[in-house]
Amino acid sequence: MWTQIAEHISQTTGKSFTIESQKSVSGGCINQGYCLIGEDIKYFVKINHASQVEMFTAEALGLKEMTKTQTIRVPKPICWGMTERSSYIVLEWLEFGRSSNASWEAMGRNLAKMHQYQGETRFGWSQNNTIGSTPQVNNWTEKWSDFFANHRIGFQLKLASRKGGNFGNYSQIVEKVRDILSTIAPQPSLVHGDLWSGNAAVTEAGEPVILDPATYYGDREVDIAMTELFGGFPAAFYRGYNEVFPLDEGYKKRKTLYNLYHILNHYNLFGGGYGSQANYMIQEVLKS
Repeated sequence: MWTQIAEHISQTTGKSFTIESQKSVSGGCINQGYCLIGEDIKYFVKINHASQVEMFTAEALGLKEMTKTQTIRVPKPICWGMTERSSYIVLEWLEFGRSSNASWEAMGRNLAKMHQYQGETRFGWSQNNTIGSTPQVNNWTEKWSDFFANHRIGFQLKLASRKGGNFGNYSQIVEKVRDILSTIAPQPSLVHGDLWSGNAAVTEAGEPVILDPATYYGDREVDIAMTELFGGFPAAFYRGYNEVFPLDEGYKKRKTLYNLYHILNHYNLFGGGYGSQANYMIQEVLKS
């Protein structure tokens, strides 16, 4: 496998690459991660089952889509593909350092600039991808309310039902989501899609980086909502973001709705207490 990956790197970069050593590093809870070390360069490689090659293809294309905006740093995808038993993606190796208020402010400003990028007029994306290891449907849709109700909350509720989850009346929940979001008309923004603290970092030089995207064009508030879901980002991040692209007052009312998507997904991935958390959030949404 490693020989094949090294050959793919050489073919893609046009420079001969030989693996001198490799070491296991964190690849998240879905993939295995490795640092490949050559004579004068390193690469980050994520490995999964061969069946997951489309997940890595979508990740690479998502990173390229964000790079196109020229707003915020993301790891450069080098190559991706599959061997007989595994799929993989090779990314540039970034040395991460300690964050500061200045770097978090820059993170917020740069993300806001990416959200301002107007690359599409509809919601969705050119292909489906994944949120964690869960399929994420990105069918192009004219109305944001339809997209989020059907392809985000509705899709996750269907998955949860198959796992034995009981979250109330499907149609009632989906229609309530549609009703709430029909009162707004956000511009389709390129969003990271899975922006929690584990997917945000700072290089040794202090440059903000976001990684492991679940890219699509949606309401930019979905990214900000998720930054608040698992502990929140530092205040400097939100200060920087609002300097460039201030949030609407109604965001506070929509935050729970947008984060319900991720809690339902966590229930579908991990089960446990996420079910009761999702039920609580659904009740909050239905009351709004």
